[in-house]
Amino acid sequence: MRRGLVLSGATLLAVAAAGAAVAVLADSGTGVAAPVQASVAATTAITRQDLVDTKTVTGALTYSGRRGLTTGAAGTVTWAPEEGAVVRRGRSLLKVDRKPVTLMYGKLPLYRPLRQGVSDGPDVEQLERNLRALGYGEDLTVDDHFSYATSLAVQEWQDDRGLTETGQVDDTQVVFLPSAVRVTETKAVVGGRTAPGQQILAVSDLNRLVHLDLDSGDQTLAEKGAKVTVELPGGEKAAGKITEVGTVAKSQGDSTTIDVEIGLTKDPKTKLDQAPVEVELVSERRENVLAVPVEALLALREGGFGVEIVEGSGTRLAPVEVGAFGGGMVEITGDGLREGMKVGVPSQ
Repeated sequence: MRRGLVLSGATLLAVAAAGAAVAVLADSGTGVAAPVQASVAATTAITRQDLVDTKTVTGALTYSGRRGLTTGAAGTVTWAPEEGAVVRRGRSLLKVDRKPVTLMYGKLPLYRPLRQGVSDGPDVEQLERNLRALGYGEDLTVDDHFSYATSLAVQEWQDDRGLTETGQVDDTQVVFLPSAVRVTETKAVVGGRTAPGQQILAVSDLNRLVHLDLDSGDQTLAEKGAKVTVELPGGEKAAGKITEVGTVAKSQGDSTTIDVEIGLTKDPKTKLDQAPVEVELVSERRENVLAVPVEALLALREGGFGVEIVEGSGTRLAPVEVGAFGGGMVEITGDGLREGMKVGVPSQ
């Protein structure tokens, strides 16, 4: 909200319900409100406080790091995981001709066969680190060199996995990913055929996040690092922080949107994917301002708004400028206003 903002229709109705929908200033030309002797239904004090104005938008609770997986395997799919399954290091992502394609951890994709005689490289070290983590290669030194000990560890691992003991690892046997994954979609059908480069699964990380398709007109509400409140399915509420704000607008029917991602401070109870949520974004924060309840505002005949100041046994009408809104309160400024003054409000 900005200073001098025109109130929305809903807020105007609230103002009208305050009991004196339209008030008239004195015709003295001084611009000072004339005393009014009529009593008010109830009063409240003008306070000095911080106001936070928010806007609620709809998003989706999902998982981070969505991506598709391919392998170098070719043949008939004999096993595939169910959607929602979690696959960790050493476990199967798929089986082709009954031979498993195994997940190992690493950031570097398996871009070449690894065997004795290959040049040293970080992909070799990545493989050896996984073999040791899985309990293979007691005599194996984890470095960037594929040694005889590495070959023996690979053969031991292949034997346990039901693979031919070649001592060589390639992309028909292993997929490297940074961490454990959750299967979001199974694209390989049991009994169907797969080929090198064909997508077999869609997976995600295990971290939960909230995704917003935020209207580009509200882009100023989404600042990286800003804190938000998220209402999850079942009424659960969680604190969050904006982690990513897109820089490219996308067409969504008659509007354009930007991608916004929000990390949560704790894991939600629900395991649902793409569950609808509501996110409360801060549109403006005003500190140390004078404020009254929204229902204390009176619409003035000549335009703008005022409040009914209670002084002793009488009242007077004072014009005000409205600023930020938040929590049912509105910022006001005007001549002679000060903290602690009593203003009229509707009786409860």
